[in-house]
Amino acid sequence: MPEEPIIAPAPELWRKQAVARLAFAAAIVALAAWTFAEYLPALGWAGVIAIATWPFYVRMRARVQGGLRSALPALFAIAVGLVFLAPIVGAGWLAGHESKAAALWLEAARKNGVPLPEGVEGLKYVGPSIANWWRENLADPQSASQLIHNFDKKPLFAMSQHVGVAAGRRLVVFLFTILALFFLYRDGDGIVVALARLSQRAFGPRGWTIGARIVNSVRGTVDGLVLVGLGEGLVLTIAYYFAGVPQVFLMGVATAIGCIIPFGAFVMFSLASALLLYKGAVFAAVFIFALGLVVLTVADHIVRPYVIGNATRLPFLFVLVGILGGVETFGMIGLFLGPAIMAILVDLWREATEPHTLDA
Repeated sequence: MPEEPIIAPAPELWRKQAVARLAFAAAIVALAAWTFAEYLPALGWAGVIAIATWPFYVRMRARVQGGLRSALPALFAIAVGLVFLAPIVGAGWLAGHESKAAALWLEAARKNGVPLPEGVEGLKYVGPSIANWWRENLADPQSASQLIHNFDKKPLFAMSQHVGVAAGRRLVVFLFTILALFFLYRDGDGIVVALARLSQRAFGPRGWTIGARIVNSVRGTVDGLVLVGLGEGLVLTIAYYFAGVPQVFLMGVATAIGCIIPFGAFVMFSLASALLLYKGAVFAAVFIFALGLVVLTVADHIVRPYVIGNATRLPFLFVLVGILGGVETFGMIGLFLGPAIMAILVDLWREATEPHTLDA
């Protein structure tokens, strides 16, 4: 007679099944992340944009009815895509328009040399040295022609080819981001309910609080980085216009984008100052550089920490570490992930160390 099978007690069997389900779910999640690794940044960007624009989307949805309400997710996704594409297309058109002028300038420089900008020789300490080098290498037509002729064009061609391939890949990711954003707008209410249930089951009552902190952190970071950066770009673009910076629209768009990226603003207004200096407008160059430093100092050390810190209850040091560390680790999307991670870390620290939580 075969022995009867031993049946495990119900609690023990339940624990084993729970561990097996958890292991299976973790394996499926890891496999899915590995399969869609190339598109995870696109999903992250779609999530960040959806979180940042969701309150405005909900208000608009409450005001429309009928077919327009059904089309609203697609309209919002397309509008977001146009917001990102318009500056890129405009900058590309201006760059193409100016390429002919650049070619003519190079040809004139090869034949006639590059004249020394006015005011350079009068610069204190460095002016005479710069002027001597300029006359020897650029002002003389023969030297300028030789310098341009000796310029190695192969790295430039290789870089342009690499940029073209990368641009094609980024375009695919961008289109996938817009598509994911459409589904987030359309199914956002159901996704919020599902995430609330998941956080409740995984972390208990504190799960919803953690999720809310993530959402507030992302929105505060968007306001602090994007909106404040665009404000910086607007102020500097107006200054560019009155100072006579060449290609003021292109420089203004590039500066606004640079103001969103850490240390990007400094690079852009320094470039604008260098262009003015090349034109001989020494006073205007100094003014733009000084104004840029003032705007950058006020935005980075007063406005931006106040906006982000109020939304996340983070001290300035943690905001700065979250932004810089996030960019270095995750790329551009780390601008928003970094402060969110720091907000959760600080929240957990406060919960573990505050007196009332210890008493509880």
